[in-house]
Amino acid sequence: MVRKVDKDAIRRWRRRGFYSETVLVKLLEKNGYNAVRVPVSNPSLSPLPDVIARKDSHVYAFEVKNAKYYAYFPRQQIEKLFRFLDELIPLENQHKHAVLAAHLGKKWIFKQIEWKDWDKDKLPEKARILKRDRGNFNLKKGS
Repeated sequence: MVRKVDKDAIRRWRRRGFYSETVLVKLLEKNGYNAVRVPVSNPSLSPLPDVIARKDSHVYAFEVKNAKYYAYFPRQQIEKLFRFLDELIPLENQHKHAVLAAHLGKKWIFKQIEWKDWDKDKLPEKARILKRDRGNFNLKKGS
């Protein structure tokens, strides 16, 4: 019986993530982006974001978390965003953006991580977004 409960909990957890990623894609499209959810069913070391978007000449890699009051993004997940943008997107860095997206109830908070932090190896061990935070990325402006 314990195994079934654990499997059900994992399914609910995955469904929450899938839901938030799908909602983000729709929100991005509503704001003029071309966006797609990357269907990776398990955490891996591959440098793939949860959602990829493009608006004009800019490309955005999003890591998405669904939570109630706060969301944590481990350094490894932040590094994967930069690796994806660095290795697979042939544009200048000013056109590539790594964005953390926290879906906190009905509220979205976005935090862009700067290239200078990646270049200087100064990424945080984990980034945190609280429900009361404002974020530093505006979907409407794309920055």
